[in-house]
Amino acid sequence: MQIDAGLLSKLENLSALKIDDEKRKDVIAELSEIVNFVEKLNELDLSELEVTVSTLEGGTPLRCDEARGEDVIDGVLACAPKSDERFFVVPKIIE
Repeated sequence: MQIDAGLLSKLENLSALKIDDEKRKDVIAELSEIVNFVEKLNELDLSELEVTVSTLEGGTPLRCDEARGEDVIDGVLACAPKSDERFFVVPKIIE
C-alpha cells in the first residue's frame, strides 16, 4: 500500500487533524515506512508456532481478592485541604 497526498488528506479528515504543508512530505514518508514494516510482518509464516499470551509459565498470577477493614476515606480526607464530614470542600465554580 502506497501512502500519497490523497490518502493523507483522507486520513486527516478521518482523524480530525491538520498537518502543516511543510511537514506533509515527512509524514507521508513515515507512514509509508510503517505500512511497509507491517506488510513485512504479514509475510512471516507463523503457522508452526504456538499462540503465546504470557511469558510466565502457567499464566499470569492473580492476587487474592480479599476485603480489607481499612477506612480509606478517612486517610484520603486527612490529606485534603478542606473537608466536611466525609466529603471534600471545594470552591464554588458555578454562579
